[in-house]
Amino acid sequence: MKKILDKLLGGALVFLMGLIVLAVLWQVFSRYVLQNPSSVTEEIARYLLIWIGLLGAAYASGQQEHLSINILPPKLNPENRIKLMIFINILIVAFCFTVLIIGGGNLVLMNIELGQNSAALHLPLSVVYTVIPISGVLIIIYKLNEIFNPKKYLL
Repeated sequence: MKKILDKLLGGALVFLMGLIVLAVLWQVFSRYVLQNPSSVTEEIARYLLIWIGLLGAAYASGQQEHLSINILPPKLNPENRIKLMIFINILIVAFCFTVLIIGGGNLVLMNIELGQNSAALHLPLSVVYTVIPISGVLIIIYKLNEIFNPKKYLL
């Protein structure tokens, strides 16, 4: 399951990164060559950056490449190290569920109710904010995988 999710999420991030590069290149071209800057590409680049940031955080979490301070676990015996890492991952799951899924979901629902749209694209902002609960679900999937496969903490 993790390998499939890694490939899908990694591919999505590469695709989104390609889109943001194209948007920025078009913005530079339209501004300096055509002398007519495109406001649409600025908005596209901004929203893609948000999606890349949140999905990238989920991907980094799944690869255990997120920022962390590893002072205490190496000093513990293997059994206590596993218990500590499971506890930390349970806290991360609780945080992601509460803040990203519930809070992000409420933000999406509020924007659906208010009918807010972006200025240039007239894109519903609920679409932009959907990445918040999506990244929460992805992080939880990765962390549950770590909780149920604790042997890798011994490496």
